[in-house]
Amino acid sequence: MLINKNTIVIGTKVVLVPYTFKHVEKYHRWMQCPVLRDETGSEELSYEEEIEMCESWRNDDDKLTFIMLSKEVFDKNKNEVEAMIGDINGFIHSEGIELSVMVAEKAFRGQGCAEEAVKLMSKYCQLTLGNDNFFAVINDDNIKSIKLFEKLGFVITEKMEVFKQTKLFNDKVKVEDKLVLDYYQTGEVCEDCP
Repeated sequence: MLINKNTIVIGTKVVLVPYTFKHVEKYHRWMQCPVLRDETGSEELSYEEEIEMCESWRNDDDKLTFIMLSKEVFDKNKNEVEAMIGDINGFIHSEGIELSVMVAEKAFRGQGCAEEAVKLMSKYCQLTLGNDNFFAVINDDNIKSIKLFEKLGFVITEKMEVFKQTKLFNDKVKVEDKLVLDYYQTGEVCEDCP
């Protein structure tokens, strides 16, 4: 989405940066893992298709994506690719924003990174898009993800048996006031997708 093409969102555990061409190679490697694809409901793409997807995500009006970096790693080396641990996406629909989050790097799972990323994305969407209706559609066997969203106040509203998915909804996500959301426009136009 063009609104975040040069936006960085900074939390205490993660830093969210726009998905650009420099991230594609590592992201593509992650998505070669069938378990990750299954958990995220993703299709296997060729490298060229992933480049096209990067461009699409940057220009579509109904998609918002950030690459999730480990703040600790990024603070040490300032290298986005080395600090990459996952991503968070928002798909804009009439009923609200569909959130999906992935921590691809196993070493960073279970440390609260996905939880913070969802909170940061929710707050960012509230501030920039004026939208505070959120939902998630998660594969039924991805219990950890379902529990994460339930912990954040989402409630199961639909079981889609045909697709083996669960839909959770939260209107008026309450992100605690103590959550510090630093986000800024870098001032640079990042146009490194081919």
